[in-house]
Amino acid sequence: MRLVHNSLHDEVAAGLRERIFAGEMAPGSFIDEGALAAQMKISRTPLREALKVLTAEGLVRHEPRRGCFVNEVTEQDLDEIFPVLALLEGRCAYEAAQHASDADLQALEAMHQKLQRSARAKRINEYYETNFAIHEAIISLAGNRWLAGVIGDLRKIVKLARQQQLHAPGRLEQSLSEHLAVFAALKARDAEGADAAMRTHLTRQREALRALARSARSKLA
Repeated sequence: MRLVHNSLHDEVAAGLRERIFAGEMAPGSFIDEGALAAQMKISRTPLREALKVLTAEGLVRHEPRRGCFVNEVTEQDLDEIFPVLALLEGRCAYEAAQHASDADLQALEAMHQKLQRSARAKRINEYYETNFAIHEAIISLAGNRWLAGVIGDLRKIVKLARQQQLHAPGRLEQSLSEHLAVFAALKARDAEGADAAMRTHLTRQREALRALARSARSKLA
């Protein structure tokens, strides 16, 4: 019975995680446990266990005597997380350049071709999905489980805001150029170049998000 319970609350956590990432559960919104449990046709016990998982991941926050809320990623959060993420993903690119086989690079080539098609067609959602898959592939090619674990935790948090940066003027084309620079370094087996290109890519993501935030504030002023 214990295994079934664990499986259920993991399944519930996965479902809630996807709802949060899809924007169906808005940042800052209250999580009505009773209504959600009824909607999902489950008891409150696996729901509460799932919420504990999401709280540990930083996607949900618990406030004493108030309940759970979908977390909001602040500008300070992004300022603190992105430099760390840039260092870690840069190191993954470094190690991937050393370990990638010819077959691995061929697979990445196909992914980058899809990325280019999405950028040309301005299909941002499709671009983001391929972009995400490329990052995941490079992390996997690095073969460093410690890096992968820490990056995975951080990416869950920044994913709440990351896709927005592709809506900044000119960012889609800039992002594609950065990805192609990373890939060129990987093909050349240039570990240091891949590291530097990936760090530049992550740094510019943060700059794009900052520019969007400034624009939003100016419209409200």
